[in-house]
Amino acid sequence: MASPRKTLITGLATLVVGAALWRYGLDVEIVIFAPSKIGVVLMAIGGLETLYGLYKMAAASRRTE
Repeated sequence: MASPRKTLITGLATLVVGAALWRYGLDVEIVIFAPSKIGVVLMAIGGLETLYGLYKMAAASRRTE
């Protein structure tokens, strides 16, 4: 299983990439998909993964106390 810190960093990176696609991909139209819509999906996934990483960190700190 991935460490809580790795999960948190991966979630934050996904969130940032999604925000960049959403912000700068509004003018671009590709035949198969729109980068802005993919950016919104990546932001949602990144946000959930970040919250999960924070939850894992909190659970691990409670176990050590």
